[in-house]
Amino acid sequence: MRWNHWILAALVGLILGGCVTTFTPPSAEARNALAPTGTLRAGILLTTALQVTKDAASGELKGVSIDLGKELARRMDVSFTLVGYSDITALIEGGRSAQWDVAFFMMDPTREKDVDFAAPHMEAEVGYLVRPGSGIKTLADVDQPGIRIAAANKGGPDLFLSRNLKRAELVRGDGVPATMEMLKSGKADAVAANKATLFVESERLPGSRVLDGRISVVQYGMVTAKGRGPGNAYVRKFLEEAKAAGLVKSYIENAGLRGVVVAPPQ
Repeated sequence: MRWNHWILAALVGLILGGCVTTFTPPSAEARNALAPTGTLRAGILLTTALQVTKDAASGELKGVSIDLGKELARRMDVSFTLVGYSDITALIEGGRSAQWDVAFFMMDPTREKDVDFAAPHMEAEVGYLVRPGSGIKTLADVDQPGIRIAAANKGGPDLFLSRNLKRAELVRGDGVPATMEMLKSGKADAVAANKATLFVESERLPGSRVLDGRISVVQYGMVTAKGRGPGNAYVRKFLEEAKAAGLVKSYIENAGLRGVVVAPPQ
């Protein structure tokens, strides 16, 4: 009798577990709207660790955005291809010219004219990196007269600091690599970016420091190109199911991201 109880409990557990990880298949309408070419093309920003990193041994690109894009394509039963961009402006233009079907953006209302947001999948801290030997020790030391803060043009930190900076000067570069060159050359005193990217950059610049604390927490999510209504609705459902199933959490952990957590359910 006891064995019967154990077997029944195991079967119930399997059934419940299956319910948690069950994904809704797309309708034909959603599949055609989202991947009209038969391939899911994912626009990815190559300069931020939040989206992609390169494996040191193999040189293979990996990251949360790639994992999510591949899983979405698998659920839709279509092929997957990555369309990489060096800065956010090029990524936005790529959407306008139909170069990608889905992409990954900071969830900011100013971008709603360019893309259709689906849902956030993770939240990231934004902070500062300072160069070796810098006298800047705390967040309070940054927003001061004479301090130059470099941020990627039209990126999340640029949008936030443009609205909130009071004393320091904001200087812009075309992507994170450009802002890091500004820091190294003395044209900037600090770089503002998501902390996951800053920790990666700090390892490449010995003696540099990611300051303790954060200036904001931003949500990152998947978007679709304009006019993909049924496809956008399916992406939203997919992301919520991926969060609930623990996939997003595992992707964040596999990528080794710091200062990043799964976004709450929507």
